[in-house]
Amino acid sequence: MTTATTTRSIYPPAVEQLLPQARTLAESIGTLPSRNRLMSELKIGAPKATALREALQNETPEPVHLHLVPDPEPTEADPEPTEPAASNEPVSADTDEPSPAQPTAVGHPEPKQPRRPLRSWPVIVLALPAFVAIWSGWVGIGGLTGFGIVHPLPGIWDTLALNTAITLPIGVETYAAFALRVWMSGRVPAKARQFAKCSAIGSLLLGGAGQVAYHLMAASGMTTAPWWITTLVACLPVAVLGMGAALAHLLHTDNQ
Repeated sequence: MTTATTTRSIYPPAVEQLLPQARTLAESIGTLPSRNRLMSELKIGAPKATALREALQNETPEPVHLHLVPDPEPTEADPEPTEPAASNEPVSADTDEPSPAQPTAVGHPEPKQPRRPLRSWPVIVLALPAFVAIWSGWVGIGGLTGFGIVHPLPGIWDTLALNTAITLPIGVETYAAFALRVWMSGRVPAKARQFAKCSAIGSLLLGGAGQVAYHLMAASGMTTAPWWITTLVACLPVAVLGMGAALAHLLHTDNQ
């Protein structure tokens, strides 16, 4: 007895094979889906999503032009109408039949108007005082954990000096804002969004813990941070680099 085996094609589905699924998606949302929506729903790449969207645009039917259909003129054989003439008042909401004097119009529903985005400039006003406090806190904790003035180009530019403590607020807080933006956008692959969510929350909690640690040590008059705080702070630039590279890689993949 032989068993029939089904060989699955190694080639990806063509645009013609994906077109019925794209039509179903367009009917469910009531408008032409975007390229990112097609990529997310059908799990396809950007070039094929672009071609599929163009195919949907080409087969969109022309809008129906409405016109008035006058009532037929009564003939001599027809009896005179005994009902009163229809008024110009609109049809009441409790009936589905239009008035005899009103023409019957059937057409496609108008597409939904896109919502205008809210202004984001108030965020800048809110961020300015927070930026000053966060910057001073990270620079202060950097000074307590061994970060300080270095000469990055010895023998080439001896007078060039750089305070490495500025790497802490730039790295940690900038990555937290970037990951939060990726998480809230809703236009990225699922793996990238999940990674951005977890890392954004972790970065914000870590930034808050760093501010608390600095103010506690400054209020106690400490000039050197404990060894375990120094260890954690020294690992932050490396951790930020790894998370940023991982998130950038996930953003440029088509895996959902």
